Amino acid sequence: MAYLNDNYLKLKAGYLFPEIGRRVKAFCEANPEAARGLIRCGIGDVTEPLPAAVITAMHRAVDEMSARDTFKGYGPEQGYEWLRAAVAKNDFRDRGCDVADDEIFVSDGSKCDTGNILDILGRNNKIAISDPVYPVYVDTNVMAGHTGEANEAGAYARLLYLPCRPAHGFIPEPPKRHVDVIYLCSPNNPTGAAATRGQLESWVAYALEHKAILLFDAAYEAYITDPELPHSIFEIPGARECAIEFRSCSKNGGFTGVRCAFTVVPKSLRAATRTGELHPVHPLWLRRMTTKFNGVSYIVQRGAEALYSPEGNAQVRALIEHYLGNAAVLRAGVKKAGLKVFGGVNAPYLWVRAPKGVTSWQAFDTILDEVRVVVTPGSGFGSKGEGYFRVSAFNSRANAEEVARRLQELKWRSASAGA
Repeated sequence: MAYLNDNYLKLKAGYLFPEIGRRVKAFCEANPEAARGLIRCGIGDVTEPLPAAVITAMHRAVDEMSARDTFKGYGPEQGYEWLRAAVAKNDFRDRGCDVADDEIFVSDGSKCDTGNILDILGRNNKIAISDPVYPVYVDTNVMAGHTGEANEAGAYARLLYLPCRPAHGFIPEPPKRHVDVIYLCSPNNPTGAAATRGQLESWVAYALEHKAILLFDAAYEAYITDPELPHSIFEIPGARECAIEFRSCSKNGGFTGVRCAFTVVPKSLRAATRTGELHPVHPLWLRRMTTKFNGVSYIVQRGAEALYSPEGNAQVRALIEHYLGNAAVLRAGVKKAGLKVFGGVNAPYLWVRAPKGVTSWQAFDTILDEVRVVVTPGSGFGSKGEGYFRVSAFNSRANAEEVARRLQELKWRSASAGA
């Protein structure tokens, strides 16, 4: 008899975004005329074309693949040296962070890496996760057998949920108790909050004291506009001894459909074996990558390299400015609609408080039914997301302006909007 991984059976009914897709499909089938004007501000997928520098580099790489002398087969699983060098220099060393070329591991997505990192972490870790949180952090731990069953509220046993509250800018505070692994995301998905230097310093201090590892997701760091806010956990002294950082080309270079990201694993980072011996993490991640991954394609890596050229850098900034411009338009529209809004300044997401007495899914259904806009219900990100919804700024400017206008037309069926 073949046996299942029973941990998958502990997962709740469905991943958040398939459930949104199901509801949107049902709406479109029931309202075919209204569906034609549907605008999607739910999933965080980019809409604008790839930067011209990327297209040129990828075309050149395709041409190389057409000739025997320049053809490329299997590449290094951890990424080509020229891309790793460009990443380490431009994203880290030029910003004062001590990161070596061979501490960069190129992959096909930070979503994948935040789940795959569990391959090298033991099952006996006490894990802390923000609430609200990007659902992948929770679900991959469930799949790996690091949790117990979920309760009626959807919280899993053996996970420590760290509340993210408005009073602290939706950034979690270090817990009073001991944990071994902490997921942090800044700028945050879904709240759009970006951690201050002081907040990250407190987390690094906690991790060093408890010999814990910070899993720092910085997929949206390119959207940070405040010069006082850190872009990397490695800007904080001591982070090389306690942190792993995840980055992506998806939201800065528009690579959601192209797939390229990278993870930084410092060689000075250590974790304990079951017998208490400290062992470097870097060679284990290298072994995992060389065993279970064949590397990102040469063509895609050449495209990613072009993001660091002068032309590519300027084009990336234009993309970021476009999406942040959308966020500003949406923020203004949400405020005019009488709703409290957070985020959307150093991140492409707006975190909006629903009217008093309106649940997250009720807000989702009302916004879909009344003004034909798709948002993301906050409760899908955790119990502390209840009463909020997320609006994505990834769209055309015309759509962002139309969504801002439509939101002001909402007539909530429960209570007033001034909650």
